[in-house]
Amino acid sequence: MQASDPENIVLGNARTAGAKWHGWFMGHFVDSDPALATSAVEVKWGVHAEGDSRTQWSTNRAATTVSILIHGRFRLYFPDREVLLAQEGDYALWLPGVSHNWVAEASSTVLTVRYPSIPGDIME
Repeated sequence: MQASDPENIVLGNARTAGAKWHGWFMGHFVDSDPALATSAVEVKWGVHAEGDSRTQWSTNRAATTVSILIHGRFRLYFPDREVLLAQEGDYALWLPGVSHNWVAEASSTVLTVRYPSIPGDIME
């Protein structure tokens, strides 16, 4: 096993790190830590109260997105279907060009990963 250099290890808290970016704590837009500022991936720790929603449709031109339920009950809407994330670990993955919005049907925590992280990729 190789020893690690402490400067090559980044520690933090996903819930607090993303406060400036609405829960997103890793991606091209992060200016707080060079290790978290990456064009490879965006990561969001989403904490949503019951009834929180995004009613406006959102679409990424190039990025694939996966949302994984940590706890709660979270409904995703796509143009031709609805998906309910109801059990811990339930996930939905959608490809570039697929519009979505959502509602938290119960207090929920959702980990969302989007890749790659490209400025201006979101079409709203």
